[in-house]
Amino acid sequence: MNNPLVLVVDDDPDILEAICDILEVEDYRVVKARNGLEALQRVEAERPDAILLDLMMPVMDGVAFAHALHERPEGDVPIVVISADGNPQRAAAVGARAFLAKPFDIDTLLAHVGAITSERVPHADA
Repeated sequence: MNNPLVLVVDDDPDILEAICDILEVEDYRVVKARNGLEALQRVEAERPDAILLDLMMPVMDGVAFAHALHERPEGDVPIVVISADGNPQRAAAVGARAFLAKPFDIDTLLAHVGAITSERVPHADA
């Protein structure tokens, strides 16, 4: 099974579960993180094909995570920012491919994830 892997990073457990459930129904593999520090650990364990990132989180926020990610060899993972922040410029500042304001439209979320994961080259570990 080589379905795309999506890392979902959000400190709100309800939003985190909802996004993961939506992606799993669409046959994505999903890994969760509740803050930027956990997200860096998840990326280190297995490189995702896309990251859905909240900006406002405790421990390490989305901006700090994105900057730390970009300093790593595996740091070219496309990011979609999902935030109540309402400021698309903050998403652009972290190099995000897209910005979705909370509450977001599910079809729009899936369209962004689908576009990103369809252009990613499959992992050659098989």
